[in-house]
Amino acid sequence: MAVHIRLRRIGKRPKGRAYFRVTVFDERKARDSKFIEEVGFYNPVTGEAKIKKERVEYWIKNGAQLSETVKSLMHKLSKEV
Repeated sequence: MAVHIRLRRIGKRPKGRAYFRVTVFDERKARDSKFIEEVGFYNPVTGEAKIKKERVEYWIKNGAQLSETVKSLMHKLSKEV
């Protein structure tokens, strides 16, 4: 099973107020389908993000791949610390 760590959109209303959860998915599933594990969240309106880095590292060690957006978000968070 190929696994990806990517964003899952939630909070669709009001328009322009979307925020995302960082989740672990089977790559064959749709964006908003059932996920394996939730490892964080990201709010682009406020720029707030919180990701469980130890769980992301665990999944990467087990073969998961980061989406481009999550990869850039992790890079951004590592610079802030």
